[in-house]
Amino acid sequence: MNLTGLDAWLHCLLTPGLGAAHWLRVLQGWGEPEHALAASHAALSEVLGAALARRLLSHDSQAGRQAVHDWLALGDNRQLLRLDDRDYPVPLLHSPTPPPLLFLHGRRELLNRPMIAVVGSRHATVQGAATAQAWAKGLGQAGFTVVSGMAAGIDAAAHAGALETPASSVAVIGTGIDRIYPASNQALARQLAEQGLIVSEFPLEAKPLAMHFPRRNRIIAGLSLGCLVVEASLKSGSLITGRLAADYGREVFAVPGSIHSTHAKGCHRLIRDGATLVECLDDILQPLAAPAGLPPTSTPIAPSAPPAPVQGEDAALLAAMGFDPVDSDTLCGRLGLTADALSAMLLRLEMAGRLETLPGGRYQRMA
Repeated sequence: MNLTGLDAWLHCLLTPGLGAAHWLRVLQGWGEPEHALAASHAALSEVLGAALARRLLSHDSQAGRQAVHDWLALGDNRQLLRLDDRDYPVPLLHSPTPPPLLFLHGRRELLNRPMIAVVGSRHATVQGAATAQAWAKGLGQAGFTVVSGMAAGIDAAAHAGALETPASSVAVIGTGIDRIYPASNQALARQLAEQGLIVSEFPLEAKPLAMHFPRRNRIIAGLSLGCLVVEASLKSGSLITGRLAADYGREVFAVPGSIHSTHAKGCHRLIRDGATLVECLDDILQPLAAPAGLPPTSTPIAPSAPPAPVQGEDAALLAAMGFDPVDSDTLCGRLGLTADALSAMLLRLEMAGRLETLPGGRYQRMA
């Protein structure tokens, strides 16, 4: 097969079944994809197996390669990053399976800034999203670029907070770079492409398949110096990112929560497995300042304004709620109120930002 340069790299990307691990074996054996494509089937079979070697040598990738060239021709900071490029990020290069080829849209130079991953539940609580956004902004003010997965919930909040700072944000996605998932993040994706960076290892038009997201998570972990998990259930994909970060020797941080909250159980599992429990931003910055080689924080993090005080029956309601999710029947029993009276108080406190409504008719105090 007579393909050279970028076309040889793209052919490998577009060959079905040739994942990053197989591709890395090809690069280790031949150095450049074009040399591998000029090799015999027998030689490739020793590295890839007969079936995959045959597919690599016979697959017709012309249409896919042309689509990538057309995408690059659109400009606007659309680029490809190869494993042999000088600016390939060192932390990712030293991870177990670095992606050989990455699609980039945005500020390429961000890949070589010190990064912290901020990840968590797609179904974030209001309080969790607010924490992710505020802490991501604080990490950006301290000089860290925040990397996340552009999912709904915690990821989106983290990107939003970091984009308020010069350090900006990097999104690693589990689709082709020309697809935005979820669709609700269209505006966020445009902002990331303009002010930050979107990264994907998947071919153009790749769909959001379940198998893509663990692969995406390994890149997030590989790029980062540390990983902060803000909210996560026991089945959350963000636990994969946290565990991969630990396997790669990165610092892992987790925000604790109520023992009754499903959103906290994943974080508690990480803490039990060795992650650092964090209650404030300094709990993250202190262990990471030295390896990141960062100067002192240039912009102090403004403290949040304290919530307006509540008195009387509203204060009694907040005290009766505690900080665990609770349903209205339980609150009526604790306070001796009618459902109508309680409903009015709950609405008033929610509008004041003192509580949030959770699925299943439950409520949670926020401050």
